[in-house]
Amino acid sequence: MALINPHINFNGNAEEAFSFYKSVFGGEFAKIIRFKDISSPEYPIPENEANKIMHIALPIGKNLLIGNDVPESMGPVNENENRSKIAISAESPEEADKLFNGLSEGGNIEVPWDSNFGMFRDKFGIEWIVDFDPK
Repeated sequence: MALINPHINFNGNAEEAFSFYKSVFGGEFAKIIRFKDISSPEYPIPENEANKIMHIALPIGKNLLIGNDVPESMGPVNENENRSKIAISAESPEEADKLFNGLSEGGNIEVPWDSNFGMFRDKFGIEWIVDFDPK
């Protein structure tokens, strides 16, 4: 079965967002590449973007949550648009509560958690669905 690995674009705060996600999900980053790591004479990186994230990956179970900062030359990401949601199916009620409460902290709850389902936009503008099916 193929895995689905969501990829999220950020306006310069990918590292902050992924540190937050790591604090909720746990684990370690599988990879972090900064724009300065790919700089070359053919592809020079402006000084103000050198430390921004070109690629970051956080394993969550068998999946990866992937992200990057969008270079200013490409224009900003509209953080208020209706992005695709990231759906998480928890393995236990305790895991569902932890994920919903942790990820929604500082964000806006769209559908309050009812022990089976909830939706919210986190403090970085990313939309999430958390569900738990006791079957």
